[in-house]
Amino acid sequence: MAEDKQAEEFNRSLAEGAWLLRSNEPEAALEKLLPLYEQAPTNADVAINVGGAYVMLAKWNKAVRVLSKAAELHPENAMLWVNLAAAHLGRLELAGPQQQERAIRAYERALAVNPAAPNVHYSLGLIYKERGELERAIEYFDQAQRVDPTDRDAQRWIARLTAILLAAQEAAAGGDSDGAEDGAAA
Repeated sequence: MAEDKQAEEFNRSLAEGAWLLRSNEPEAALEKLLPLYEQAPTNADVAINVGGAYVMLAKWNKAVRVLSKAAELHPENAMLWVNLAAAHLGRLELAGPQQQERAIRAYERALAVNPAAPNVHYSLGLIYKERGELERAIEYFDQAQRVDPTDRDAQRWIARLTAILLAAQEAAAGGDSDGAEDGAAA
C-alpha cells in the first residue's frame, strides 16, 4: 500500500515536471525533477525530462552527463538519443565540428531505434545546412517531410536550398558557356 502511494507520488511529480517543461518553465521543472532523479537515476523518463530541462537552460554539459548515462542503460529509447543530440549540439550557430559530429551520431542512433522519430531528420538537415552540405541537407529535409507531410519549415528549406544550388549551377554553367560564346563570336 505504501509502495503504491510512493509510486503514485513519483508519477505525479514526474507528470508535473514534464508539464512545467512543456510550459517553458525549466527551472521550476528541475525543482520537481531533481529529487526524482536522485531517487531513480536509472529511470529513462526522469532522465529525458531532467536532460530536457538542462538543454532548455543551456546547461549542455549537465544535460550530456544525465542523458549519456541514461542512453547507455536504455539504448532503445529514441527520445534519450534525441535529447542527447540536442545537448551535444548546443546552439547550432555556435557549435563546432566536434559538437556537430557528436550530435549527428546521437541523432543517427535515434533514427536506428525509430526511423520516424519526430524532428530528427529536420535537425540533421539544419546541421548539414550549417556545414554547407546543401545536397545532404535537402535529403534530410525531404525525409523530414516524409515523416511529417505538414512540415512547412522543411518545405521552405528544400525550396531555399534547391534555389541556392540551382543558382550556383547556373552561375558555373553560365561562366563556362559565356567563355565559349565569346570565343565563337570572335
